[in-house]
Amino acid sequence: MPAIVNGTVHTVTDRGTIEGGTVLFDEGRIVAVGDEAEGELPADAEVFDVDGKHVTPGLVEAHSHAGMAEWGEPEDGDFNEVSDPVTPHVNALDGFHPRDDELKHAFQGGITTVSARMGSANVVCGVICSMKTYGDTADEMFVKEDGMKAAFGENPKRVHGEGKDREPITRPGVAATLRQALMEAEDYVERRENAREEGEPFERDLGMENLARVVEGDLPLRVHAHRADDIMTVFRITDEFGIDKLSIEHATEGHVIADEFVERDVPAVVGPTISSASKYELRNITFETPGILHEAGVKVAIQTDAPVLPQEHLDVCVGLAVREGLPKDVALQTVTRNPAEILGIEDRVGTLEEGTDADLVVWDGEMFDLDSDAQQVFVEGERAYDSERDDVDPREDYAW
Repeated sequence: MPAIVNGTVHTVTDRGTIEGGTVLFDEGRIVAVGDEAEGELPADAEVFDVDGKHVTPGLVEAHSHAGMAEWGEPEDGDFNEVSDPVTPHVNALDGFHPRDDELKHAFQGGITTVSARMGSANVVCGVICSMKTYGDTADEMFVKEDGMKAAFGENPKRVHGEGKDREPITRPGVAATLRQALMEAEDYVERRENAREEGEPFERDLGMENLARVVEGDLPLRVHAHRADDIMTVFRITDEFGIDKLSIEHATEGHVIADEFVERDVPAVVGPTISSASKYELRNITFETPGILHEAGVKVAIQTDAPVLPQEHLDVCVGLAVREGLPKDVALQTVTRNPAEILGIEDRVGTLEEGTDADLVVWDGEMFDLDSDAQQVFVEGERAYDSERDDVDPREDYAW
């Protein structure tokens, strides 16, 4: 039964930060934190005295391609099924590679959970999954199917429009493609229900089954959108179809229409922001966006879009957002509790409290300080990384 003692424990709950705190965990789950764990430890406890260092939940990234894009081998990436602009039938879990080096970079950098995304080449890209970054198999690392990825703007236009003579070629084409897919999903649900009521056979369709989960409210829609006008088109369409389980991914110009996010209670997953304006829709990119959205009342998560930015630099992105106005006292939330709540996995990750997964990171400074580093990382109670030891990861020879 491992126990971290004498830590500056950031619970990311109403309990706040506990100085000289203790976190006790067993069988992959946290069993006590702070006051409840400060009594006499079990005789068999494996004690880690961290000498006042900062202890946080394992970081959570709500938008990543780690495990999907193959670090060092981008040509072998399994995250864009570009055979059609509408591919709701594909599932990220089936392309997740547990030994992608990006995942090793992730847990060594304190990121223990990512939402592994299909790419943004298609208007409807496929089912996406929350995954742990440390484990032997994708099935072992799987947490939850957390959404249906969709994409607006320049990516689907470029991939399907240029020289391919097929829609979408324009932004109206992108919008119409999504509308058509959602209409077909509504019709599919109606036909399926009528067949059930009449006791008649019904020919199922995998893609429509997945999109039905979106229109019925069981599966959130996660939409890649940078420009404010694209974001407003997403809002217009989701309003039309009554879709209220939604997040905007990237949200580069989200700060321009922050009130629209607030009105609809839609979260923003912001980034990657360490970038030049490599395409027109990024011309207003700024690290001020997370702070502006937060001050307006929007739930904000910060992302790297790995491997667009290396996964282990998620903490650097938070630090730069703090420099540009994100309050320090909410910085940690943008990569722990907020993304966990956005993904619907807050019962397992994102906070340090009894019953959650024992995903913890010991830092030698505050997480978002640029000179801080992850010293020890635990994933579901297993010590995945120790900066001072080379023999911690038992999967080293096999996995990487």
